[in-house]
Amino acid sequence: MSAADTLVKDLQTALPHGRVVVDADVARSLSRDQAAGAPVGEPAAVVRARSTEEVRQVVEICLRHRTPVVARGAGTGLSGGANAVDGCVVLSLEAMSEILEINPLERLAVVQPGVVNDDLRAAVAEHGLWYPPDPASSPWSTLGGNVATNAGGLCCVKYGVTREYVLQLEVVTGSAEVVRIGRRTAKGVAGYDLVSLLVGSEGTLGIVTEITVRLRGLPSAPITVAGFFPSLVAAGVAVRAVGAAGITPSALELMDRYCLRAVDDWKQMGLTDAGDVLLLARVDDPEPTGTALADEIVELFRASGAHWAERSTDAAEGEALFAARRLAYPALERLGPVITEDVCVPKENVPEMLTRIEALAQQHDVHIANIAHAGDGNLHPLIIGPPDDDADQWRRIHAAFDGILDAALDLGGTITGEHGVGLLKRGGLVNELSPTVMGLHRAIKEALDPAGILNPGKMFE
Repeated sequence: MSAADTLVKDLQTALPHGRVVVDADVARSLSRDQAAGAPVGEPAAVVRARSTEEVRQVVEICLRHRTPVVARGAGTGLSGGANAVDGCVVLSLEAMSEILEINPLERLAVVQPGVVNDDLRAAVAEHGLWYPPDPASSPWSTLGGNVATNAGGLCCVKYGVTREYVLQLEVVTGSAEVVRIGRRTAKGVAGYDLVSLLVGSEGTLGIVTEITVRLRGLPSAPITVAGFFPSLVAAGVAVRAVGAAGITPSALELMDRYCLRAVDDWKQMGLTDAGDVLLLARVDDPEPTGTALADEIVELFRASGAHWAERSTDAAEGEALFAARRLAYPALERLGPVITEDVCVPKENVPEMLTRIEALAQQHDVHIANIAHAGDGNLHPLIIGPPDDDADQWRRIHAAFDGILDAALDLGGTITGEHGVGLLKRGGLVNELSPTVMGLHRAIKEALDPAGILNPGKMFE
């Protein structure tokens, strides 16, 4: 019996019937996220866990066999962070999908990692509460994956990213121990902030099996401002102007003409009739402040070069525009594989970063579409790949990809704002972090995962 066969037999013996999947086609379908161009290995098996104890047993067995464990949620990631490595066990947490507690007094919720972001939002809204982090994949992405990548989203310019809402975690460590880190109280400084360390660690330091998140009260009804601009640079100037005016909208999103055309071709929304670049702002301050801020944003858009900018008086129209923004990525996917960037730069450098992205597209003869959480400088250049194995075009795509990372670092930014490093950005991480800081990362990894079985090959390895 081979080592892989022995591993599978041990898993099947320890776990309830049906948890272990060895069918090659099924395993393959659960072995990658949505990162085009990222390498994918062949797992020995997939385990669909339903409890913390089952997760612990999987890690214990894999530790004994010195087999890698790659945790995954819904597979909506865009960096290859959930991709299998050869011979690993893919540990799917999607079936751990219960909302365990909603506490209106303490304004917190306790969930399993497989809970879908939008499902949590809907559940807490019944109590007049709100969970702010809202990645564009919120209808499908899970809280476990959001924690793994420190996911952000549209409204994070004002309300912050996942890390700012996670209070406590239950985690299975690389030594197969179940630990609880963090707190449920409003304050707490006992020991190091291990929760913040685990959030964004992409499954390399522990496997999260329970999450306690902070909630807020529901915001006021939003007011939407739309502005159409003749160029990316003009839209970038408007983003900078909004920040310079001291305004913090609850969202400030950018879509270029390529994205607008892709959505129009799919959904016939008429977006490309009005201009080349769309900026969408959303204000949720109570009245009369909300309307006053929205009107000020309109004037800033116009002063920055918008040939049309208005405040929406129709809530349904505003929702439709933001729905179009969420459709941009799947609309582009219809055109071919999408290689997604996720750089973040200071707001003052957004115009220059957009200029450099356009120059890189011309230099490498690739088409780069642009969407962005522009209000916090988090840009998502999207490179459309060929439908075939055109080696020369893939070479040019990767050169443009690396050029975007270099440009972001040159402008005082970071290689990833919310998607994570995964497989695609390991080279960029080496350029962003000094050798000493990389050594600190590796020391932490070794301390929490001494056998090196948790999602190996990702981030800095």
